Amino acid sequence: MEREAKSAPVDKVVGTVSHVVLAIWSAIVVLPLLWTFMSSFKTSNEIFSSPFGLPGSWKLDNYIRAWSEAGIGAAFMNSVLVVCVSLVLVMLLGSMCAYVLARFKFWGSRTVYWLMLAGLTFPVFLAMVPLFGVLKGIGLLNQLPGLIITYVAFALPFTVFFLFSFFKNLPAEIAEAAAIDGAGDWRTFFQIMLPMARPGLASVAIFNFLGLWNQFLIPVTINAGGPKVLSQELAAFAQQMGYAVDFGALFAAVTVTVIPVLIAYILFQRQLQGSVSQGTSR
Repeated sequence: MEREAKSAPVDKVVGTVSHVVLAIWSAIVVLPLLWTFMSSFKTSNEIFSSPFGLPGSWKLDNYIRAWSEAGIGAAFMNSVLVVCVSLVLVMLLGSMCAYVLARFKFWGSRTVYWLMLAGLTFPVFLAMVPLFGVLKGIGLLNQLPGLIITYVAFALPFTVFFLFSFFKNLPAEIAEAAAIDGAGDWRTFFQIMLPMARPGLASVAIFNFLGLWNQFLIPVTINAGGPKVLSQELAAFAQQMGYAVDFGALFAAVTVTVIPVLIAYILFQRQLQGSVSQGTSR
């Protein structure tokens, strides 16, 4: 009883400090997003004269100029195409590779796993020069398919590393029961094991989506002369006018870039929380 009485004030202090820190962190994250959203409806004069005030009119002129005149619309569709195809491929290949490495023992399996982990430590910028030469040699330089292949290659090690523990901790009895019922390896994986790892798949899909959607160095290096993705077009739009930047349209373009990320998190936040709770319970 005395120990509980002594720990109660300490718990209250820790809880209060934690809530204060979380409130400050939330303000640091949310307030810039709100300011960007409000500024996307202002003119450049309104942004400089009243940076924290409400816009005079809530019109979509800035979004229309950014989408059509600045080329954000075409770059947005290119980004959606590249990221979606890359995400499907990396999730399919990564989950299959993680499942095999986690559930089957064969010669060299540990070596393959450690090589995958080594890929996480390799800096991206060190691969740009050889990657440029490889893509040029196979005719995929400045092409969206070349960008997709590169995205998949760089996202694959993290996907395998993340999903390995999920497949490793799935009960072996379920796979054995499926084998007794006549299910082959492919059917066991796609119909039984893969749905059971759904929280992990949702989490790694969100992380990969964020990383691929915000990727800038890779497309600038290997896709400089090809169809631009959103990060390239956004940087070009900010630089092309020098000091006469249309800040209202620029903030509108930034808002267009952020919205898909927010939608993806809102749709999969429950799966993300479920994967975190599963990981802590183990």
